[in-house]
Amino acid sequence: MKLPNSIGNLSDSLQMLMIDLCGINGNIPSEIGYLSNLFKISFAGNVLNGSIPTTISNLQALQHLNLAGNELDGFIVDELCDIRRLAYLYLSRNKLSGAMPPCLGNLISLQGLYLGGNKLSSEIPSSFWNLTGVLEVNLSSNMLVGNLSFKIRNMKALIRLDLSRNNISGTIPSTIGSLQNLQNVSLANNILQGTIPESLGNLLSLVKLDLSQNNLSGEIPKSLEPLTSLKYVNLSYNRLQGEIPSGGVFNDLTAESFMMNKALCGEPKMQVPPCRKEQRKRSKAKWILLKYILPLVLSAILVLSGIVLFQRKRMNSRHTIMKQDLSTLGMPRRISYFEILDATNRFDESNLLGSGSFGSVFKGRLSNGIIVAFKIFNFDSEAMSKSFEVECDTLRNVRHRNLVKIISSCSSDDFKCLIMEFIPNGSLEKWLYSHNYCLDFLQRLNIMINIASALEYIHHGLSTPIVHCDLKPSNILLDDDMVAHVSDFGIAKFLDEGKSKTLTETIPTIGYVAPEYGSLGIVSTKVDVYSFGIILIEVFTRKRPTEDMFVGGLDLKSWVSESMSHSLTQVIDSNLLQDDDEQYIANILTTASTILELALNCCANFSQRRCNMSEVVVSLNKIKDMFIQTCYLKKY
Repeated sequence: MKLPNSIGNLSDSLQMLMIDLCGINGNIPSEIGYLSNLFKISFAGNVLNGSIPTTISNLQALQHLNLAGNELDGFIVDELCDIRRLAYLYLSRNKLSGAMPPCLGNLISLQGLYLGGNKLSSEIPSSFWNLTGVLEVNLSSNMLVGNLSFKIRNMKALIRLDLSRNNISGTIPSTIGSLQNLQNVSLANNILQGTIPESLGNLLSLVKLDLSQNNLSGEIPKSLEPLTSLKYVNLSYNRLQGEIPSGGVFNDLTAESFMMNKALCGEPKMQVPPCRKEQRKRSKAKWILLKYILPLVLSAILVLSGIVLFQRKRMNSRHTIMKQDLSTLGMPRRISYFEILDATNRFDESNLLGSGSFGSVFKGRLSNGIIVAFKIFNFDSEAMSKSFEVECDTLRNVRHRNLVKIISSCSSDDFKCLIMEFIPNGSLEKWLYSHNYCLDFLQRLNIMINIASALEYIHHGLSTPIVHCDLKPSNILLDDDMVAHVSDFGIAKFLDEGKSKTLTETIPTIGYVAPEYGSLGIVSTKVDVYSFGIILIEVFTRKRPTEDMFVGGLDLKSWVSESMSHSLTQVIDSNLLQDDDEQYIANILTTASTILELALNCCANFSQRRCNMSEVVVSLNKIKDMFIQTCYLKKY
């Protein structure tokens, strides 16, 4: 079966065209360029051949193009670069050859680029590293050459990077340590040389690191030890030397992570020789440090302390916090910049609660004993400055038990900070995906009711409705009583003057964005409803919308929808089904089915079909009451 040329005669109003896994062969007709209102095309998992038609540049509304898993050949056509709203480009597992087009760097809306499993043979163009908003890049299993550019630091939003199985040479640039959101990195099966940069220790979100089968030398950086999120490391088949670190993630690693590095030493379980010589070297170095270097350092500290004290009065008046509502919390009327330094121990890493593209959040104790959170903004872009102003404007006059309270703000030309109530139990994301925590069914339901209540308030309880625009588990914090608080209003939008929708160019987080928001920039309260629906599914399945399993047209919504009727136990988080009481498990599944039906309604593709948050709050409370009556009370 082939795609007919008459495909161009389909309705002008058609927005999505998805024909996956149907055995379609032949070329993609050039007439597809007539369907100018399409925002999603998916022909994944077929046997299409030939080249990508240049008429695709006519599809200016296109956001999502998935041609993965076919037999397309020829070059990646430059005309793809003319689709400025393109957010997701899947061309993996084809037979595409030649160079990566330099114009890919012009796709400023791009969030996901998947070119793996082709025959691309060029260098990665310098302009490519200018994609500051891209979240996922997969260029694996090609024949790419050249060095990794230091410009990689520009990709501040990057979460996943896979350049494995290519012919990339040179060194790993130390600027990779600037990518604070990076979670998965694979540079395996290349010909990289030099040392593993110490700056990798700055990647606080790093979960997976694969540098195997290269020509890397030098020692394994101890800076990787404190990375609490790091779960997988593979450094095998290199030329590394010295001691294998033993702290942090290295406690749980096995010899397979380091094999075929003949000059490594360490503990017996790593199947390497002991490090006797290295220990003597370290002892000698320690003696030199204590005798010669330490006195010099202490002298320098005394001099710097004098300078700091001299500058303190002059800076004190410049960096002050403007009072907003401090009296109710017993806080002082004015707090100097230096008091913030003291409260955070000069922004010591031990007080770091988290970081992102906006900056960092630190825990701090003020002089009167009150513990607060300091959200420090990076100011290397106009967008971050606007984010600070938006968050101040949004939360200045709103009060709700399920919103994080902003206590005050600190603003000067070179320092901007929000002072917020400290929420001790961390984010919902941490509780969902950490092995040290587990939420039971009722806790998860209560948390989602809390979030829904917060959204109902900002959507329907204010004279000027507010749309959060970036709802996700990392922006939901849990207090000591496991009550949820919605935070991070940095890209929120006001629907003023009675408007039900507005337009924006702000790029939200991949996986949680409503179709009309991602493709057309249309913002309404239904954007938050969509994100809430995705989170509702995520909380009860414990699957992120960006899981590796969601490829080739499969996503979190369709996975749940297809499983509802016949295999619900395959999608519900298995931690919720660990009980010997079969009736209890049956009740859990019945309640979960109702919850997921509500979730799928919330994240319908068309905004008109989604319920509003007032309806969601009513539905969830009914579900909770029914669960307690039929299941929870009987068991406990």
